[in-house]
Amino acid sequence: MAVTIRKTRIASCSFCGKPNTEVERLVAGPGVYICNECVALSQQIIDAKSASVLHVAPWQQVSDVDAVLENLPRIARASVLVEESLTGWVRRARELGATWARIGEALGMTRQSAWARFSGEE
Repeated sequence: MAVTIRKTRIASCSFCGKPNTEVERLVAGPGVYICNECVALSQQIIDAKSASVLHVAPWQQVSDVDAVLENLPRIARASVLVEESLTGWVRRARELGATWARIGEALGMTRQSAWARFSGEE
């Protein structure tokens, strides 16, 4: 009899958006994550030694409105993932004793703004 091990969703790849439950490995950086699949794709691109270097923002490289619109949900999801990660880091700072003033300073905002955004209190 096979035993199914269920993974808990902890984070998602910052590149493709897949959660850790859908990939073999997820490597964490400071507020970002990359899955083994995106690492492999990146390595293929690097190994190809392509002369293509980004000189303009990625959205400026697309000239088809449907392609642009297709990317909007992915970008919105990335924004949600960044906010979730930032909130997790702020909560951890609070657990470790950081004041709202120190958190605000680290984020370039006032103590009050940090508290209003991250405390969960209304």
